[in-house]
Amino acid sequence: MSEYFLGLMSGTSLDGIDAAIVDFGGSFPTIYAAHTLPFEPELRQAILSLAQGQTTHEIEALGTLDTRLGEHFAQAALDLIEHSGLPRDAIRAIGSHGQTIRHRPDVQNPFTLQIGDPNIIAEHTGITTVADFRRRDIAAGGQGAPLVPAFHAMCFRTPAENRAILNIGGMANLTILPADAATAVSGSDTGPGNVLLDAWISRTQGSSFDAEGAWAASGTVIPALLERLMNEPFLRGAPPKSTGRELFQLDWLDRQLHGLTAPAADVQATLCTFTARSITDALHSWAPQTQRLLVCGGGARNLQLMNVLRAELTGITLDSTAAHGLEPEWIEAAAFAWMAQETLASRPSNIPSVTGARHPVILGGIYLAR
Repeated sequence: MSEYFLGLMSGTSLDGIDAAIVDFGGSFPTIYAAHTLPFEPELRQAILSLAQGQTTHEIEALGTLDTRLGEHFAQAALDLIEHSGLPRDAIRAIGSHGQTIRHRPDVQNPFTLQIGDPNIIAEHTGITTVADFRRRDIAAGGQGAPLVPAFHAMCFRTPAENRAILNIGGMANLTILPADAATAVSGSDTGPGNVLLDAWISRTQGSSFDAEGAWAASGTVIPALLERLMNEPFLRGAPPKSTGRELFQLDWLDRQLHGLTAPAADVQATLCTFTARSITDALHSWAPQTQRLLVCGGGARNLQLMNVLRAELTGITLDSTAAHGLEPEWIEAAAFAWMAQETLASRPSNIPSVTGARHPVILGGIYLAR
C-alpha cells in the first residue's frame, strides 16, 4: 500500500528548492514525482549575503528571508503536488530541511541555523510539516551533519560488498557502509563539493555553474595552488566533522591564490582536482576497504569532476546511485521525506557514529496541519 511523504531540500549551492514525493509503501523507496523550484537571482543573492555575513541589519534580513523562504518551500510543495496528480490529502507529511544560514558545530556554544518557516509551509499547504532536523543532534553533542547517511544505509547497504556513498552538493560528504552488519556506519563531510567551482565561475565568467565541468576541462591544473588547497587543516581532521560556507568561500580561495597569477580556467581546473582529491584522500584514509563508490547530488552531473574522481580512485568501482534505484539529484529531498516519516513514528534518524552525538535522537519539530 502506498505511503507518500514529500521532502524539501535547499542546499549550500543555492540553486533552488528540490522537492520530491516519495512512496515508502514498498520494500524500497520510490520517487513518485520530483521537481526543482529555482531561486530568482535577487533571492539567491539575499540568501548568500546573509549566509556570508555581508548583510546589514541582520536580524531584519533574517526574519524577512525566513518568511520568504517559507513561502517558497510551500510553493515548491504545492507545485509538485499539482504536477503529480495526487490529492493533497494523500501526502502524509512534508519533511523540510530549510536553508542553512550558519553552521557552527565546533564553537564554544555550538549551533546550526536553517530558515524557511515551517509554520508557513504547514499553513499554506494544509499538510503536517516536520522541520529543524539538525539542532537536536547538536543538542546531543553531535555535529548536526551529515544526516543523510541514515537514509543511505537504509537504501544502499548490502552484505555483498563494502560500499561508500558520496554526496556532492555545495559541500561533499561520504557515508561508509561496511558489508559486515556488526560494523557501524560512519561518514563525514570531506570538504567542498560544488561551492568553490560555482563561486569561481560566477566571479570570473558570470555563470552560476560550470555545465558538465566543461570550463574546468579546458584548463590545466596548477600544482602550487593545488598543494596550498590541500594543506587546509580541515582536511586533516578526523571524523566526525562538518563544514560549510563559513570556511570554503571566495575569501578563503583568495588567500590561497595570494601571489599566484594564472588563467581563470586553470584555477577552475585546479579546484575541480582539489574537490576530487579531498574526497578520494578521505575515502582511502577512512575506508580503504571500499569496493564501490555510489555518487549522488548535483555534482554527479559534472562530467569532468567524475572523470577526475575515476582517475584519483584506486581499485574502487564508481557508480551513480541511479544504477541502484534512486536518481542522484533527488536523494537529499527523499532523505528528508524519510526523516519526516521516522520522526512521526518516534524513531531516531541520526547515526551517532557519523555525527558524534552521544546517542540516537528523534530529529525535528512537528508542525501539525489545520
